[in-house]
Amino acid sequence: MKRILLTSVALFAFTFSAFGQEAKCPAVTVSDAMGIASGAYPQQFELSEIQTAGNCKISFQENPSISALNAEIRGNPALPPLADRLPSEPLVVAPYDSIGSYGGTLDALSNATESGTSDFMSIRHVNLVRYSDDLETIVPNVAKGWEWNDDFTQLTFFLREGHKWSDGSPFTAEDVEFWYENLQLDTNVIEKPKDYVLVGGKPMTVDVIDAQTVRFNLPFPKPGLLSHFANHYAQGFQPKKFLGRFHPDIDPNADANAKAIGFEKGYDVIAAYYGSSDWMDTPTPMLAKPDLVDGMPAATVPTLESHILISETTEGRRLVANPYFFQVDTAGNQLPYIDRQDELFVGESEVRLLKLVNSEVTYKSQALNLDYAPLLLENQEKGDFTVELKPEIAMATFAFNVTSADLEKREIFGNLKFRQAMSVAMNRDEINEVAFFGLGTAQQYIPFSPTPSFVPKELEQYFAQYDPDMAKALLDEIGLVDKDGDGMRDLPSGKKLILNLQVATQGISIKLVELVGQNWKDVGIDTTVKEVTTDEYRSAQSSNALDVTMYSKGQPLAVILGISELFLPPFDNYFNLRTAMLWGEYVDSNGTAGVKPPACVDQMRKDIDAFQAASPGSDESNEIGLRLAKTMTESLLFISTVKAVAPIYRSNKLKNFTEFKTQSYAYYRTYPYRATQWYLSQ
Repeated sequence: MKRILLTSVALFAFTFSAFGQEAKCPAVTVSDAMGIASGAYPQQFELSEIQTAGNCKISFQENPSISALNAEIRGNPALPPLADRLPSEPLVVAPYDSIGSYGGTLDALSNATESGTSDFMSIRHVNLVRYSDDLETIVPNVAKGWEWNDDFTQLTFFLREGHKWSDGSPFTAEDVEFWYENLQLDTNVIEKPKDYVLVGGKPMTVDVIDAQTVRFNLPFPKPGLLSHFANHYAQGFQPKKFLGRFHPDIDPNADANAKAIGFEKGYDVIAAYYGSSDWMDTPTPMLAKPDLVDGMPAATVPTLESHILISETTEGRRLVANPYFFQVDTAGNQLPYIDRQDELFVGESEVRLLKLVNSEVTYKSQALNLDYAPLLLENQEKGDFTVELKPEIAMATFAFNVTSADLEKREIFGNLKFRQAMSVAMNRDEINEVAFFGLGTAQQYIPFSPTPSFVPKELEQYFAQYDPDMAKALLDEIGLVDKDGDGMRDLPSGKKLILNLQVATQGISIKLVELVGQNWKDVGIDTTVKEVTTDEYRSAQSSNALDVTMYSKGQPLAVILGISELFLPPFDNYFNLRTAMLWGEYVDSNGTAGVKPPACVDQMRKDIDAFQAASPGSDESNEIGLRLAKTMTESLLFISTVKAVAPIYRSNKLKNFTEFKTQSYAYYRTYPYRATQWYLSQ
């Protein structure tokens, strides 16, 4: 058995009484271990670990403002003592530099309600486990441990006794089962199960062993399932007691309960709280219905996160510290240190940049393109903020719509020679110098990013050279010539061919798109460039309405081991870069709708299942991984440009902030860097 539960020391009962003559535990930090041996996992301890290692005890203190903050959480009862709010086995967090101080407001900046928000969500995020800041080690978080069986077909999580939701109700294994069986697999809630809740396209089952033990039973081996829980925004639990009263499989009075608070049926309430997807920032209508306060159990779904939503408008959101949060620092202070989080929505990139320059933001990373860096770097000393340039994992990528509704365009875009031509028409060296200040590296799209050892480096340069003469020859060969003498190539029918490049700057630099558009014009393919909102872009992409889709793309091996969507049409989810929507429709409908994909797509579907079932690093795994990389890269369904760096912005008042290894979404942005121990200097 691959047991990774902390059992090397006896678990001490959680108590506020004296432990004999034992001394108070030292306030260990990452920078000063104070003579305490590190625990089983970096930068954190289970309570028994640190108390045994130091022959000491931790006494616990709360934020002096926590009762006042709790009073702002609509529907929350008055607080019991801290001893009744913390788990009996709280997670003990070693701050990076110092024990923090309570108070203050973290000011965040997003594009819109569901646009540019993941860096902010990741600050308060929790899941069963997480990646440590080395981006290699998976460590406990909500769960205190886990266990695999020998063939990776059973994954058991061990939860913390006494852990509570933000409204004080118990968090148990039933909340994990409810999330999976009654939300993720219920097509009345989510129409199509997400890729990550399936194994080889088949659902798992969930067993509640006892209140603190829950087991996932997999139909096939999938070692990367644990990695999924460590890096994904979708949390593996939801409050059964709260949402279950509106679910007909849990409560036979679900519809009546819904009608009592102004909804038609129970599923409508679940949709209002949880949304029709698993995305965390679905707007919550009940916050705007104060007349229902007496009839509603709460305004928002109870959370295990560090902060909970208390108000929401079209202009932004406000959150306060969760009074039942399960983490403490090594001095015994309940986390988080920061009282409040305020999120402002600003749709215009120029206005967002001005607010950053004017020091109106505490922390920002998402939607910070490298274009912003010169002005931010120039003003960081005056503005008392710091800007760091860190490597990105994903890179700016384009895709031609091979299932376009325009059948003539579909034929052209589906021709590999056309995609080869458009790739070699890109002047990636110029793009690097102009859009990335020479800080990037030209590279073709390989789904795995960074490129793993089993993929030869030369694949990174597949049709990535700048060769406009080759591009022109290939375009001539497939019949794209200038028929009306205006200098631009036309479709074989004589109709004009104009590529309308719609840009959502959250995912790609408009300067880069303008350069690519000019490169394509230079070989005779006319283009226009238009900036649109992220929501407009995603909607048009999902509707199969765009000639060319463009966004940042690429995932590390650790993510692909748990999520297969990069290899399944339309090759990503709603929030990212997709193409071939009608191929995806064909697969989803078992061939009753959409367009049948080519054989290489069927092979990738089989290969990704086999890859995730294989033991990572084995010869079998590496062989399948290489085949996946070659099939996708050589198809040129996605054409990349330059892998570069991007800014991370933080106020110098924000303390216990460590250096990030990457500016990326792949490991869920801020989550590995332990924002619960951030604090604000006065």
